[in-house]
Amino acid sequence: MGDLGSVNLDRPRWDQSTYLGRAKHFFSVTNPLNLLYSSKELETAREIVERHRRHEPQEKPLTVDELWKAKTVYDSAYHPITGEKVFILGRMSAQVPCNMIVTGSMMVFYKTTPAVVFWQWVNQSFNALVNYCNRSDAAMPISQIASSYVIATTGAVGTAVALNRAVQGSTRKQLSILARRCSTGLRKVFYKFPSVRMPPIVGRFVPFAAVAAANCVNIPAMRKAELQDGIKVFDENNNVIGQSKVAAKEATISVVISRIIMAAPSMALTPIVMNSMEKKGIFKKSRFIAPLTGIGLTGIVLTFATPLACALFAQMAPIDVSKLEPEIQEKVKNKTQVLYYNKGL
Repeated sequence: MGDLGSVNLDRPRWDQSTYLGRAKHFFSVTNPLNLLYSSKELETAREIVERHRRHEPQEKPLTVDELWKAKTVYDSAYHPITGEKVFILGRMSAQVPCNMIVTGSMMVFYKTTPAVVFWQWVNQSFNALVNYCNRSDAAMPISQIASSYVIATTGAVGTAVALNRAVQGSTRKQLSILARRCSTGLRKVFYKFPSVRMPPIVGRFVPFAAVAAANCVNIPAMRKAELQDGIKVFDENNNVIGQSKVAAKEATISVVISRIIMAAPSMALTPIVMNSMEKKGIFKKSRFIAPLTGIGLTGIVLTFATPLACALFAQMAPIDVSKLEPEIQEKVKNKTQVLYYNKGL
């Protein structure tokens, strides 16, 4: 059965100091199959985890693997700091199936302004939900949530529409010099800039550019309270040492980077494949081929890109005490050189 007393559930099962260990952790966290657990199964997993943390005996004997299985189920539905159950669409295990539909649709329906506006709005609404549900730990009033959502969504939609129009109506400054002799014998020179459309594939990359720009607005906006008030920093024994704005800033930046990298493979590879298929006339055979292909390709890529991008940074990230606020440094003076914070997802 193994020694359950030696299992520390406050730390991931795999070594988080290595990329491979973090990748294994996030493959388990983002597994879409976690969405299939019933409320009863989630509650059972929560009870097992909490009993272990309180050093209380379990209702029935468990193996080490069974204990870690319960922790995986628990992590898939409950916030790591607050312990609150996360809304199902806001869970990291919902990232792949939801983004498969939303991102895939953005890659297919990008040619008209109404379609661009609708799918960017859906995408940023979903991102806002995920960002809020997976924030570090700071509570946010409804008014702040609403204002942050409006700012982020408006920015994303505006960026997408502007880029889309720029691509569709773009001009190359090709200089044509037309000379005409006048009655005075002088020559007048006219400069003409003919409108030239960019290649179709350029338009397919507009959604990614909009998503990348929007992430730089959406995530900080939804974490405004954390950036203003700081997030909790812990010692190696999970004791809260204080609130740090420095850690909050570092956490926000790391999430922005990982989200952009997460979107890059599906939103870069899919346009290339889709454009190639379009040139071959494959999409003319049926109107359903394009959307199904776009959504399917996006889903396959996201299955791997999501956990691998999340693994770029540890969820419980270490930070040197020397980087933190003076009051926190004073609290742990000569005790430790590293503290930890939950960066969120």
